[in-house]
Amino acid sequence: MNSATVRNLLVRGMLAGLAAGVLALIVAYFLGEPNVDSAIGFEESHASAHAHEHEVELVSRSLQSTAGLATGVLFYGVAFGGIAALAFCFALGRTGRFTPRATALLLAGTALLAVYVVPFLKYPANPPAVGDGDTIGKRTTLYFLMMVLSVLLAVAAVIVGKRLAPKLGTWYATVVAVLGFVLVIGLAYAFLPAVDEVPSDFPAALLWRFRLSALAMQVTLWGGFGLVFGELAERLLHPAPATLSAGTPAVAPR
Repeated sequence: MNSATVRNLLVRGMLAGLAAGVLALIVAYFLGEPNVDSAIGFEESHASAHAHEHEVELVSRSLQSTAGLATGVLFYGVAFGGIAALAFCFALGRTGRFTPRATALLLAGTALLAVYVVPFLKYPANPPAVGDGDTIGKRTTLYFLMMVLSVLLAVAAVIVGKRLAPKLGTWYATVVAVLGFVLVIGLAYAFLPAVDEVPSDFPAALLWRFRLSALAMQVTLWGGFGLVFGELAERLLHPAPATLSAGTPAVAPR
């Protein structure tokens, strides 16, 4: 793949990430923000009046839920779209005889699993009023450690599966690679410390809705990217043959 093609795919990846970010923004605004508001209301109702008086609001809640949310989601979409496009350039043709559309969807699904779902199952997202401010550094470190481990294991599983395929066949090699991934992730779940800082009186239904909305946002982001970028990559790498316009005489072969 030459540099011009990589550059074109990079641009298309960033555009696809932007489009996916718009879809994720809609999900975040209509599904996530109402739960955030409810969690903030719970936090304020349990805060002491003295602490509330001395609290300085640097950015208003209305700005956070509109311009702030849009800026964060869209910039994240463009950034991850560019990175995913570069990963697509490396993966195309190396993961099997998949079309660009199928490769993009496979890449997006794998990234969703490794980057978000696996860390999410160990350290799920929490709304405001959940979590001790003194442990935020520890919780952030554990989450990113889980994410890096998941990504590295996913890459290792793909490599192992490719090397075992000539001996075991594609099906059994895939099964062995997936089982190995699940086994090591299970050990990481068991040995990494758990984090449980949910207040005993925090509404369970609200926590559940918040986590589902966070998961829905990520599924929309990665799924939308896979579909949009797959279509753009397919048209770039496998352009449709030009058709003769009506009335244009065809040249007979000699």
